[in-house]
Amino acid sequence: MKISLPFQKQAYALFFAIILSLVRGVTYSSEIGIAIEAPMAVLAFTFCADTYTQEIAGRRSEIWRLYPMKKKLNCIYRRIVIQEIFLLAVAAVSYGLFFLFQNPWPDGIRQSGIENELCQFFVYFAAIAVTIGFWGILSNFISCLFRNMWAGIGGCLMLWLITNSTIGYRYFGAWNLFSYTSRKLDHISDFSWICGKMVCICIGIMAVAALPKIIAKRG
Repeated sequence: MKISLPFQKQAYALFFAIILSLVRGVTYSSEIGIAIEAPMAVLAFTFCADTYTQEIAGRRSEIWRLYPMKKKLNCIYRRIVIQEIFLLAVAAVSYGLFFLFQNPWPDGIRQSGIENELCQFFVYFAAIAVTIGFWGILSNFISCLFRNMWAGIGGCLMLWLITNSTIGYRYFGAWNLFSYTSRKLDHISDFSWICGKMVCICIGIMAVAALPKIIAKRG
């Protein structure tokens, strides 16, 4: 945790959550997830980009090369898990801060009780967990591939700009990486956006499966 969650990382992640909940306006509670998902993706891929490359930046790569492959992978996986659990906590706190600072209406479609609000939060939490997991893993994978943190951030930023755009929403539809953000709020029972999250999960699994070969080749 000392390596993967230094104080400055924790500070800017929490600062990010506070600023986002203050400047990103919402009217209804159903819009909170839309307001958070894309910015949280940016936070995830910048947050996790140095999971492996900090060994290079800290001039510890010579020692790192002496570790057996199993230990290297376990270190990387543990760091990713720790970082993404922390980011999930930040995402949950950010959701609550929108209620604290903006007090949105309970629902854009109908006035609803606490059960519906809780259900809406759990759906959001599941979607944001996939989003954070995908972008964090992808950023680390690209960084490992090029042995450069900025390559991981830049590659993810390009993909983010393509998918989080009008073109991405139009051409990819329910299969877009940000399908949860582009879902139709007036069709509460429509869960076609899950297709986009399945794409994220599949790409994430492939990145994790390919990571041992990348580490073995790139050191």
